[in-house]
Order: sequence, then structure tokens, then C-alpha cells
Amino acid sequence: MATPHTDPAAWSTSRLLDRIPAYVRAFECYVPSRPDPVLMRQYGLSHLYRLNNNENALGPPPLAREALAALESGRTAQYPSGDSYNLRQALAARFGKSPEQFLVGNGSTEIIAAVIKSFCGPGDALVTADQTFAVYEWVGRFSGLETRLVPLRNHALDPGALLEAVNERTKIVFLCNPNNPTGSWWNRDTLEAFLESLPADVVVVLDEAYREFTEDSRFPDGMEVMERHPNVLVFRTFSKMYGLAGLRVGYLCGGQELVDVVRRCHIVYSVNVAGQMAAEAALADDAGHIAATRAMVAGARDFLRDAFDSLGLEHVGGIGNFIMVRTAIPDTLLYRQLMRQGVMVRTMTAFRFPNWIRISLAQDEAMEAFVRAFRAVLDQG
Repeated sequence: MATPHTDPAAWSTSRLLDRIPAYVRAFECYVPSRPDPVLMRQYGLSHLYRLNNNENALGPPPLAREALAALESGRTAQYPSGDSYNLRQALAARFGKSPEQFLVGNGSTEIIAAVIKSFCGPGDALVTADQTFAVYEWVGRFSGLETRLVPLRNHALDPGALLEAVNERTKIVFLCNPNNPTGSWWNRDTLEAFLESLPADVVVVLDEAYREFTEDSRFPDGMEVMERHPNVLVFRTFSKMYGLAGLRVGYLCGGQELVDVVRRCHIVYSVNVAGQMAAEAALADDAGHIAATRAMVAGARDFLRDAFDSLGLEHVGGIGNFIMVRTAIPDTLLYRQLMRQGVMVRTMTAFRFPNWIRISLAQDEAMEAFVRAFRAVLDQG
């Protein structure tokens, strides 16, 4: 009971906070960057090159643009398809699957949460790499699960170490292939050997967010792998190659029995009308767009590699529309100095890569602006 000298509201809030699970109290909030106009005012900029989020600088395919432009205002007064019906039909036709094998979500983050909720309970554990897409770890930890993080080897996922981390409590292994942020990847033989060695009752999430950025015949196709390994769920997205990051559309594919389990914990109506329409249109018009994006990314990667080599700097970048570079300057300081010149990059200390920055690969103008600003900052010491 509150004493006369106690603020009842403060006392009540304190009691409420005391009841929050320890794993939630220990978790640090992710702080997103401020909107571009706010940043531009803050740094006194007239322009800003966004090279921080691996967005496709070419934007979405033409038919997706047309679908968005033709969206009738009246449609916004109506709820979207609760299960993204038409988009699932289009995905099924593209990949030769049943529509019931697909689940569409508000970006892959929502689907990650649904998968974890579906298969994990108190006392269960997840396994993933320690320098990979951070959302696997984040959702696992704030769900109160043990999240076992396995170090990379030569900037790549280590299959042997990942297998050693799996125990009787492990319910899910998350594999990001290609890996974000290093761009390293497992070929078909490596993935197959890993899956053959893993207990069949462990779910494997094969996150292929950047799969469309390669034509390498050695790269495994998750849509084919899942047919031979029923414990595999495949994630893909319209945010990267398809340039629809602002509409948040990701999807899962797997055996129907597993997908039906995830569907029980998935929130319906979470993908908006515009996102569903644009994603469906993007699938119908992607050949030229994918080719143009791959060409842009390849040219930008070569340009930055040459620049980093000329400066004697370590850099890492394989498959994907990004590259990382390491400098002697703390990444947070480097970020601020580059921002003053209108170039926005991703700092990597929070992702366990201190003194590294990640740069999205874009058109010539943006890459040249980055190199000019980067050299100027390094020259200043």
C-alpha cells in the first residue's frame, strides 16, 4: 500500500515495470534513423545519398510502378485480402507450388516472429550465426528463448560449428544465404551436407532475401531444397531486388503441413492493398528489372573494390547489393563525417563488426559521391 509520502502513480508504474520479464528488461531497443528531411536539416544538406539499408536504387519494376499509380483511392477504404490470396496464386505459378505452401507477411520480420512463436516454447533454443541478419537473435531473445550464436569463419557461416551448437533443446536453425552483411554464401554441396547432418526434427529457416542477386549455378535454390528436406522453410522478400521495401512484403514457402502450423500464429490482414498489388505486378515484369539491377550492382561493387584496394583497406562483399569496409576510424564517427557530406551508410558495431561500415550498391553518381566523401574523411585523419 502506498504511504502518504509516496506518489501513487509512480508507485504503480514501478510495480508494473517490476513485473516485466527479465529478458525483456535486458533487451535494448533498436533505434531507427530519423526521416531523411529531418537528417538533412540536422546536417545542413541539400541532398542525401541513402546507402544504408540495401534498398534497390532502381526502384520497383515498371508494372509495379503502374499498379501503384493506378491504385484507386476507394481501395484504401477496404481491407486487403487477409491472406494475400492473389499474390499467393502468383507465387505458386512462378515456383510450381501450391498456393497453400506460401504465407505472405509484413516484411520477413513479421514472418520470423510467426515461425518462432509457432515452433518454440519456454526452454527451447534457436541457433544462428553471431554476425548475420540480427532479427533472428532479437526476436529469439525478446521471446525469452536461448539464442545460441555461432561465430563466422572467414566471414562465412561455419557449418561444423553450427551443427555443434545444436542440442536437444534446439527447435530452429536460421541460415541467411547469402549472408547479410558479409555477402558470403553456401553452395549446394555445403548446404546439402549440413541438412543431411542435422536432426530431421529441427526446423531450418533458409533466408534467401538476396538470392535474386546471383546467377551462379552453384548457388542452391531453396524452392528445390525444401522438396527433399521437409524441415526447411524458405524466406524471400520483395524489399531488395524488387524495390518495394517501403511496402513491406515478404513471404515464406515450405511444406504445407509446416506452413499451416505457422499460419496459426500469423496475423491476417497485415499486408496492405498497395503492397499486395505491387508485389504481384512485380512478379509479372521482373526479367529486365533483375538484369538491370544485377548489372548496376556488379559495376558498383567493382568500383568500390578498386577504391578500397587503392586505399589498402580490408573489404568484404559477395552476393547482394552491399559491401563492407573496415577503417581505423570508429564507424559512428565515420558515419557522422560522411553524413555532413550528404552520404548515409550503415554503422556495424552493433552488428559485432566494430570499425566497419556497410555501403549499399547503387548507381554511378551515388558511388562516386561516396568515394569522394570517404577519401576526404580519411584524408582528414
